[in-house]
Amino acid sequence: MKFLVSEFMMRKICFGVIMLFFQLISAQEITVRDAENQEPILNVAVYNLDKSKTVITDFDGKCNLSIFDRNERIFFKHISYQARRSTKAQILKQKGNIYLVLKAEQLDEVVMSVSKWEQQKKDIPQKIVSIDAREIAFANPQTSADVLQSSGKVFVQKSQLGGGSPMIRGFSTNRLLLAVDGVRMNNAIFRGGNLQNVISIDPFTIKNTEIIFGPGSVIYGSDAMGGVMNFYTQKPMFADVDSLVLTGNANYRFSSANTENTAHVDFNIGKKKWAFLTSLTYNDFGDLKMGRHGPESYLRNTYTQRINGEDVLLTNPNPEKQLPTGYDQINLMQKIAYKPNNNWLFHFNTHYSQTSDYSRYDRLIRPNSAGDGLRSAVWNYGPQKWLLTNFQLYKKGKGKFYDGLKVTTAYQHFEESRNDRNFGETTLFSTKEKVDAISTNVDFENKKIGNLRLYYGGEYVFNKVGSEGTQTNIETNSIARAASRYPDGSTWQTVAGYLSGEYKVRPNTTLLTGLRYSHVWIDALFDKTFYPFPFDNADLNNGALTGSLGISWFPKADLQITANGSTGFRSPNIDDIGKLFDSEPGAVVVPNADLEPEYAYNAEFGVRKNFNDKLVFKGAAFYTYLVDALVRRDFLFNGQSEITYNGEPSTVQAIQNAAKAYVYGLEFSLEAFLTDNITITSNLTLTEGVEEEDDGTDSPGRHVAPTFADLHFIWKNQKLQTDLFLNYNGEIAFDDLAVSERSKAFIYASDTNGNPYSPSWYTLNLRTQYNISNAFKATLSLENMTNQRYRTYSSGIVAPGTNLILGMGYHF
Repeated sequence: MKFLVSEFMMRKICFGVIMLFFQLISAQEITVRDAENQEPILNVAVYNLDKSKTVITDFDGKCNLSIFDRNERIFFKHISYQARRSTKAQILKQKGNIYLVLKAEQLDEVVMSVSKWEQQKKDIPQKIVSIDAREIAFANPQTSADVLQSSGKVFVQKSQLGGGSPMIRGFSTNRLLLAVDGVRMNNAIFRGGNLQNVISIDPFTIKNTEIIFGPGSVIYGSDAMGGVMNFYTQKPMFADVDSLVLTGNANYRFSSANTENTAHVDFNIGKKKWAFLTSLTYNDFGDLKMGRHGPESYLRNTYTQRINGEDVLLTNPNPEKQLPTGYDQINLMQKIAYKPNNNWLFHFNTHYSQTSDYSRYDRLIRPNSAGDGLRSAVWNYGPQKWLLTNFQLYKKGKGKFYDGLKVTTAYQHFEESRNDRNFGETTLFSTKEKVDAISTNVDFENKKIGNLRLYYGGEYVFNKVGSEGTQTNIETNSIARAASRYPDGSTWQTVAGYLSGEYKVRPNTTLLTGLRYSHVWIDALFDKTFYPFPFDNADLNNGALTGSLGISWFPKADLQITANGSTGFRSPNIDDIGKLFDSEPGAVVVPNADLEPEYAYNAEFGVRKNFNDKLVFKGAAFYTYLVDALVRRDFLFNGQSEITYNGEPSTVQAIQNAAKAYVYGLEFSLEAFLTDNITITSNLTLTEGVEEEDDGTDSPGRHVAPTFADLHFIWKNQKLQTDLFLNYNGEIAFDDLAVSERSKAFIYASDTNGNPYSPSWYTLNLRTQYNISNAFKATLSLENMTNQRYRTYSSGIVAPGTNLILGMGYHF
């Protein structure tokens, strides 16, 4: 009996020892993560000092440290990250996580915008710039327009604080295409004037932004003439284990120049097959204060206010404060993902953005005809609203004609309005627009044909425009109908198909080519109640064939040469054919039903040279020729060159196929990796452009940005990152100023001859981010440290003066 008890006890002890052994083994499993985004890192080499003990992290960033002694020094090394060392005891105290910081000279990333499928960036012959969540978090931008500007490669114009209109290679607004998660954001009323729709995208939700320079019409169709800006937002994260996993972020930001207060929170609930991501951001922006040193003409010396039923011109007690410019905004995002197995993935996504009313500042500073006051008492946009809901299906596997399938269906709703009233007048003129847009995209990837990868698919887009106009007597509150901005109930739709191929000619040479055919229809019926239009309706029916051919060649491992030729087109939209609005003081744009598409022909050459992984130089030269350009020019309306609009005699203009244009330029960037901690980067963009009229006369291009550049000195270690940088914009003299810009002298400085021009400017800035812990991060930035007073080219609002930005972020 004693023997049996003893045997039983021995078995129990052995079992306990075995269980303890496995628990110890399990407890020594750690995860190596990216210090910025907390994501696991694959293929990290983990070894001791003499490399006699080595393990590698798996797909989930995990490895087991059981072979290492408790206080043995352990090294962590990955080609894309800074090396780190620690001990097993220290790592286990940190709940089994160790964090690595990405090197500045990280490997070439994968991009998606060129084909809608993952491709190596090095195989793309076009210039494409990526801005990831890590860079966005460090820049801490107020809006997505500022995200683009912070790259140093995109010029951004602002007419008001609630604005941001990108310019790329001499193109802007409806000649550039915006996309969110691959869904086209451009709609039928995207205009040729400056746009602010990009601010509807919440920068806190962006995972990656890809900017294509040059035409992208093969994949994106109409409007993608000068470039494409694709914003990819964060995705719901699934759990690695069967149990539910909750993670999230909370952020706060304050900016002194406009007393901004921004709060953001997001959280992710993940299971094996289901994942949910919710995001909420609220922005409160006050009136913007300009800098102290610069042109006196930029000061806001007077402003209007209605007192006791009368408009009064008041002296601004602080002329550096731009009254009124403040507004607030809310952004919501909800994503649901379902993954039944490794071959199928379903996403249902909703984005919603809404601003308060916000003033069109450049219109509020226009002088009256006598020059002794201001023309407008009120000029503001009503709430800008944007709703996007989309369903996306991804399938991978061995289909008969494809290896990958994506189906994306989307519904979008846009709302915007304009309200203006002249000083001393009692009538408030308002227009309100709504656009409902539905789209379906089907995209395929085929990797089965040797060294050839094919991408092909189709697209259908339908837009319906609602537009109404009213005039309100502010004293009696009586409301009457007025002319709408667009033909109410008009529609714009397109059907397209495309084929693109990537062919690996040799291991060091890749060809990329593609073709797309698009067909566009417009149906608009004009209301003649207020203006006797010389036509009843506009029915446009046109097609366009576009293509591209490019090569990426590595004659040496450290040298890349690219060449690309492509065409782009833009079909007229409802804004082109049916708009009725005041474009500038004393001018009114009227509808024109006789329009054709405009086409761009582009050639680009690029070079990238890597000098021993210490210095990387990139350069690109481009030339784009635009024919049948849709431009605003003087026009006759029923034989009249002038009509009365909103009570004011106005010169008649219309959008017309009246010009040719060419744009050319050079783009350079430099990255110098002095040490693992110190990096210098710089960008320089030079662009020239001319519009050629039918009568042979030339004029400077309106959306051709001045020379702009930046220079960054970056230092970082595991805890701290610091960026001291200089931004520079060159001068645009009066003779180089577009004719349409010369008429807006009130937003420009005056040269020695009294003519308007855009002066050069520079700012000196400092940006820092400190990792208090793996969960807490703090940012502190000081922009425009020398307090310069400047306006970026064509902007109505003056840029911020010295601006202190404080931010806090918490990851849980």
